[in-house]
Amino acid sequence: MTALEITRWALAQGTAIVTTNFRPYEAVILHLATQAQPDIPVVWVDHGFNRPATYRFADRLTDLLKLNLKIYHPRLSAAHWAARHGDASPEVFGAEMKLEPFARAMRELSPSVWLTALRQVQNPYRATLDAVMQDAKYGVLKVSPVFHMTDAEMEAYLVAHRLPNEWDYFDPAKGDEKRECGLHT
Repeated sequence: MTALEITRWALAQGTAIVTTNFRPYEAVILHLATQAQPDIPVVWVDHGFNRPATYRFADRLTDLLKLNLKIYHPRLSAAHWAARHGDASPEVFGAEMKLEPFARAMRELSPSVWLTALRQVQNPYRATLDAVMQDAKYGVLKVSPVFHMTDAEMEAYLVAHRLPNEWDYFDPAKGDEKRECGLHT
């Protein structure tokens, strides 16, 4: 199946959301989701530590794709968290600034399907996953229509659909690209 066919299949399985962090190639999953269901809720946990380019990219993509963006913030502002924790570990950051707001989003929106942009080439842990999985942690069917796509295929998709990309992304909950923040583990 193509990525769009997988997306359409997933949406037929129940009430869906798509998540984003506006990292590189996120325009692909967001375009696929909105092509299949224009009003799909798009969940973004904005931890407040994104770089200016990421915020500009989020605004641009929201306007371009007319995203039904649902922004979830942590209970502490970025400044308050930094004052309280300083250089705390990525695990502490992830738990308070990403996982709590994400769990709140899942409770409030109550999806049965979660569309995500996980790809097997992103890191060794993700290579062990599959494109369609039951996520016991959140009680949803987790589907990644782009799971088997390479960077070259993602880039080609962006070019074919004249979509922007964002390269100045950084996730303080990971520290590096090989580490998981906890959403998918």
